[in-house]
Amino acid sequence: MPDTVNSKLTEDLNYSSALARSYDLSWQAVQCGYIGNAETYIEFDEIPVVDNYRFARKYFSSFWVLYVLIVRLLSFYNPITEVLGWWKTRKVSRSTYLETPLVYSAYDAFESELIKQSPLVTVVIPTLNRYPYLKDVLHDLEQQDYTPFEVIIIDQSTPFQSEFYVDFQLDLQVVHQTEKALWLARNSAIKMAKGDYILLFDDDSRVSKDWIREHLKGLDFFKADLSSGVSISEVGAPTPAHYAYFKISDQLDTGNVLLKKAVFEAIGLFDRQFEKQRMGDGEFGLRSYLAGYLNISHPYAKRLHLKVGSGGLRDMGSWDAFRTNSLFEPRPIPSVLYYFRRYWGHTAARWSLLRIVPLSIMPYRFKGSKPMMLLGALVSLFILPFVLFQVIKSWRLASNKLREGALVEKLKVKSEKWGVEIEFEAER
Repeated sequence: MPDTVNSKLTEDLNYSSALARSYDLSWQAVQCGYIGNAETYIEFDEIPVVDNYRFARKYFSSFWVLYVLIVRLLSFYNPITEVLGWWKTRKVSRSTYLETPLVYSAYDAFESELIKQSPLVTVVIPTLNRYPYLKDVLHDLEQQDYTPFEVIIIDQSTPFQSEFYVDFQLDLQVVHQTEKALWLARNSAIKMAKGDYILLFDDDSRVSKDWIREHLKGLDFFKADLSSGVSISEVGAPTPAHYAYFKISDQLDTGNVLLKKAVFEAIGLFDRQFEKQRMGDGEFGLRSYLAGYLNISHPYAKRLHLKVGSGGLRDMGSWDAFRTNSLFEPRPIPSVLYYFRRYWGHTAARWSLLRIVPLSIMPYRFKGSKPMMLLGALVSLFILPFVLFQVIKSWRLASNKLREGALVEKLKVKSEKWGVEIEFEAER
């Protein structure tokens, strides 16, 4: 790792092992925004238990540290060693690394060769019963200061209003899709796209005029494959601290992400096992990461996400991955367990249920309230039979998805040299 990066990190000499100190420095670097070609850890060696608890206390809340202790005790690790490690680190303070992120000072003055080449960008917008909000979305696109782009809208509204699109000054294609299916809509638009870059957008968002330009500039500056923009939910709200600087992205937001079309060509389109459910974007983000593509979190490519209470995914399925509308619906949404079990296995998925299910009992509006989350965990004990029913139902439905397998369509690409279509191999 470059010395200029190392000099901005703080080595923690209170770890009992040198290896733990190295792991801690690596974590700091990634979390503070290091984006480079330093060798990364693929496997991790065992470190002393007390060092594990020290690391957990530095970077996670005390609630999750306690959760780790409980999980390890239930997993029959040595209870004396575990409790001692947890107790000895009780005075460790949370790290303040978010206050001192790495700064890429050369970015502001960077002249992007990619932008000078003026590649065509395809903006993909699925929409469902949100014409008043879509009007603002398209007006924002009309104001973009980067103009080589087309817009493809897959409209699933009922009734479909073709006259709505007449007066917009955009290179605009509109397809009326009768089936209300989000991932089908995005996949269909990507197959239609003429651009070498795909910009995924939502129908309830607002962006500034330099939005497309910033995405392209960030992609070029870091030589990345994906640029995940930041979303805020209130006008004038500050960018969340962990998204306020450049870093390797830990999420893929299909309402605000620019990526090379070549990524779809290599790994396929979105998995339709997530249709009318949740985490299809997260699965694609993980798939692209595992394939070796670099996804940056871009603090300047912002959007205001209005999170409209009607239309969109709210009209076709669950808006929340973990909260249900009745005691007889599966918890979590089956696609969540399909995703967890497919990539991390059944055992890890079971442990994740212990973490997410009790906290999901309370409504979403209480998500940021620790007392309400704790209350939800207590309530889950009183309604345990219903919760178990929900989890078993979700597990069974996820098993059906796993047996069927991923529904990832191949992307056909026309070769400029031969004028023929080539099918790139991906999962079924």
